[in-house]
Amino acid sequence: MLWQLTQMLWVGGLWLIHLGLQPVLVQIELAPLLIDEISSVFEVLVVGFSAACLIFQALVLIQAEGLVSLWRDFRGQVLLMALYACAMFFAVRVGWPDAQRWQVFSYMVLGFSGLVLVLLPVPGWSGRVREAHP
Repeated sequence: MLWQLTQMLWVGGLWLIHLGLQPVLVQIELAPLLIDEISSVFEVLVVGFSAACLIFQALVLIQAEGLVSLWRDFRGQVLLMALYACAMFFAVRVGWPDAQRWQVFSYMVLGFSGLVLVLLPVPGWSGRVREAHP
């Protein structure tokens, strides 16, 4: 359940900013520079929050499947790719702030990694309802 909750928070927030907030700001006809600034601030916050959620999801995967699942299990590989995308987003933002396309690329890699994770099964869940322990 923790896996699904954190996944919903970071993947939903990430796509909500990209598909919800930015078009609404354009629709209410704010100045283009103001739209860019607001979007940039929210993207940084959401990518940072996504990194924290990804670390938490990695810990849940390690607890359920073991440490080797981070590089042997497809879910672990996607989690690591998403963490690399977060790191790349911040590295480009700090080290090469004029490279807007690399930031957008990192954001999209993170977003599509989240969508792939949504489609994968939850770790430690075999598809049947678990019975309550007395």
